[in-house]
Amino acid sequence: MLENADLGKLIIRLSLGGLMLFHGIAKLLHGVGFIEGQLASHGLPAFLAYGVYIGEVIAPLMIILGYQTRIGALLIVFNMLVAIVLVHSHQLLTLGSSGGWALELQGFFLFTALAVVFLGPGRYKLKN
Repeated sequence: MLENADLGKLIIRLSLGGLMLFHGIAKLLHGVGFIEGQLASHGLPAFLAYGVYIGEVIAPLMIILGYQTRIGALLIVFNMLVAIVLVHSHQLLTLGSSGGWALELQGFFLFTALAVVFLGPGRYKLKN
């Protein structure tokens, strides 16, 4: 009765896409200046910061809608790997103040997106 893999995939997609989209909306409202600074500090061109809109707005919408879901999930995986390298690499082996992994949010986005790459969208999706 409770076995419904397609509903489970939908819940995972909506959770990942919805929570990541909030980060994208914040970037739309407040800009990507911080990311530009991080890229510049690593010797990378600042214009690459605009790629965050792909990983935090377009990809989450793809996942929520179930349109090219695996591609959207791969974009989030790439987005999170870049974020971890640029901003959070010093926290990889640290714990937060409440005892959890300091990168648990980033880890959630990264590993849930990776799971979606392998699981696919399930039955509840846009036709593509």
